[in-house]
Amino acid sequence: MEFIDLKSQYREMRGDIAARIQKVLDHGHYIMGPEVEELEQRLAAFTGARHCISVSSGTDALLIALMAIGVRPGDEVITTPFSFVATAEVIVMLGAIPVFADIEPDTCLISASRIEDCITPRTRAIIPVSLYGQAANMDEINAIARRYGLTVIEDAAQSLGATYKGRRSGNLSTIGCTSFFPSKPLGCYGDGGAVFTSDPDLAKAMREIRIHGQSQRYVHTRVGVGGRMDTLQCAILLAKFDYFDWEIEQRIRIGERYNSLFKDKVRTVTQRQDRTGVFGQYTIIVENRPVVQEVLRQQGIPTAIHYPVPIPMQVAYASFNTTPRFPVAESMSERVLSLPMGPYLPEADLQRVVDAVGKAVEQAKN
Repeated sequence: MEFIDLKSQYREMRGDIAARIQKVLDHGHYIMGPEVEELEQRLAAFTGARHCISVSSGTDALLIALMAIGVRPGDEVITTPFSFVATAEVIVMLGAIPVFADIEPDTCLISASRIEDCITPRTRAIIPVSLYGQAANMDEINAIARRYGLTVIEDAAQSLGATYKGRRSGNLSTIGCTSFFPSKPLGCYGDGGAVFTSDPDLAKAMREIRIHGQSQRYVHTRVGVGGRMDTLQCAILLAKFDYFDWEIEQRIRIGERYNSLFKDKVRTVTQRQDRTGVFGQYTIIVENRPVVQEVLRQQGIPTAIHYPVPIPMQVAYASFNTTPRFPVAESMSERVLSLPMGPYLPEADLQRVVDAVGKAVEQAKN
């Protein structure tokens, strides 16, 4: 059993992917070829944002967004302690200071109620992470940001295709950032990412930053990075994008099927009623996780832990941690366990996972 079944997906799309790749090989524009603009236009229309700028990775998407709003050394950016390290990494790379607000115990998303206590005169932005494919409480977070004149950047690396009160993830705040890492809901066959905004000035800045700060060839109007997404990866995503609506439907169906089978038996990460999640991961919350994971391994069930150590407790980030404890994030880091998930997960495999988890949880109690 695959944790994420990319092989079945490829078999389904093989002809379309090959045709898209061949078109790039024929025209030979491997950097900033026509597929780049085509993908950006389709993704902008999909999210509802006015602008989409493709970039080289989800990490660079976050970095470019922070550069575009002018984050400088000494500024503070509020984010979650419970995420992949890239969310905080980009803040530190610019000389700014990550400030962590603890998470909700049922969703594992940043707790909007804890954000305001973290704001100081040096706060510049808030980066909520749409963890496990579900957006945080964006209305409350945006309202806080407006009161204090801050920018909200949604880290939507795991949630492209999800909705919050009818609006698409990536278009829930001033800037949205996503990743096309192969295992993401929409993944390429290498690295890639995108930033979304409806602000024309920010869009212009981010387009220039991703190409070394160029406003035109050899005219550098700002400091930038080498952050372009190559044409071949855009072509692959265009082929996959034709199937994406169907894949979102399947992810939601399979996630809800898991939920129904685990109900009253195994604790799961909660999905709020006012939003849809695309289950970038399907995650349960268990006691005695090492035992549960080992029992599942013996049954041939692959698992993963997203994430085993909160960012402020990582060696590289300990010096930025001015809060002694993040009790909810610490608790969840010891209990979360992600299970096989994806649009091509067969019902028989899903049932096998559920049965094995039930037995493993019971064994872990002894």
